[in-house]
Amino acid sequence: RSSDLSSGINAEWPLRPGFEQDMATIRTRKFFTNRILNRRQMVVDVIHPGKPNMSKNDLKEKLATMYRTTADVIMPFGFKTDFGGGRSTGFALIYDNLDALKKVEPSFRLKRFLAKEDKKGGRRQRKELKNRKKKVKGKKKTEMGSCKRNGK
Repeated sequence: RSSDLSSGINAEWPLRPGFEQDMATIRTRKFFTNRILNRRQMVVDVIHPGKPNMSKNDLKEKLATMYRTTADVIMPFGFKTDFGGGRSTGFALIYDNLDALKKVEPSFRLKRFLAKEDKKGGRRQRKELKNRKKKVKGKKKTEMGSCKRNGK
């Protein structure tokens, strides 16, 4: 356990810039430094009375300022709003670097938070490739690419 942040950190921010009445309080508890997976993990409580839930991107930015890191190495997930609203509880992981995050995190969470890659080729090209792959078996399917057409 880390002794410097074990008591938790509280912070209040406006949900939208310029709207001081939209205050949300972020509290962390059960803070744990996991050296094996190169991350810090914690339970995050967001108190937002009479306001909508805080977006995960806003939450990442606020946690980044609280724990003096960048927002791209933070993974918030599993947030549930308490009955009646006003309070949400979830989990957050803060990795030491981006390489550790990519190595440890499951692929569905990486797809959710990391930058999306552009699809290669158009829709028609992907459909034609799919239908060409139906006509061959085994290893030839993996060797067949979108640019390899008619043996060229």
